Amino acid sequence: MTPANDFSVWMQSIQARTETALDHRLPAKTIVPTRLHDAMRYATLGGGKRVRPLLAHAAGSVFNAPAEALDTVASAVEMIHVYSLVHDDLPCMDDDVLRRGKPTVHIEFDEATAMLVGDALQALAFQVLATPSLVSDSQRQVSMLALLGQASGSRGMAGGQAVDLDSVGQQITLEALEFMHIHKTGALIRAAVLLGAHCGNADTTELSKLAHYANRVGLLFQVVDDILDTEADTATLGKTAGKDEAQNKPTYVSLLGLSRAKALATELRDEAHAALVDFGDRAQRLHQLTDFIVARSF
Repeated sequence: MTPANDFSVWMQSIQARTETALDHRLPAKTIVPTRLHDAMRYATLGGGKRVRPLLAHAAGSVFNAPAEALDTVASAVEMIHVYSLVHDDLPCMDDDVLRRGKPTVHIEFDEATAMLVGDALQALAFQVLATPSLVSDSQRQVSMLALLGQASGSRGMAGGQAVDLDSVGQQITLEALEFMHIHKTGALIRAAVLLGAHCGNADTTELSKLAHYANRVGLLFQVVDDILDTEADTATLGKTAGKDEAQNKPTYVSLLGLSRAKALATELRDEAHAALVDFGDRAQRLHQLTDFIVARSF
């Protein structure tokens, strides 16, 4: 089996594991309130590449972390990610009608239900991450909860979204754009990597090296996303193409141009690979995922 095929098999296996783990942890749609639980499952299951769960499992594999623990942290991070998508799509935010190739939650259900879906998924993520004996050291688990909380809040994803909303129609610097996406996109990607490593009892030095890797990958993911928004069509993306340009949002493509944005993606990819050098072959999956993120575009 070639390395590419091996990675594809691994990726499909983790995606399937994540789907099963999420299915088990989400309330059944027969449980009251049935409409809310139905909408939570609609938003979460059956779509997406599961990049954050893949990163959690790949980071955990560096330290031989138990697969069951990685399923738990992967589920928690993905619930936070999905909640953010549901809220981002609302009319008061990006006002979109398509996500992961199907109608957004507020279109399929209604706006109030979509708000509650996001709220409930965020709460459930922390409930899942608080699973007893997730890791052997309870203080480490408290640190993991704090890590996800910071990545999700005003100093992470939510704060980045606030900066994004303030930047619509504005001319901002490349440094300001990077600050926005380190928080909006990068914080949760960083959390996925570090939470996976925590499941394998990585030490402080190892976590620091992985944090640097995750910072590069988080920006890489966003640069590629901006390129895709320019080059790909709606069917390929599973969401409305060209939305950023239509809403006059600053992007890496609007600031740098398409050619320089692609060059930046290549530079970030190389920096991400370099950050993993001390882990040797143990970081194979993280290397492969880095290339996969770039290959979504070119």
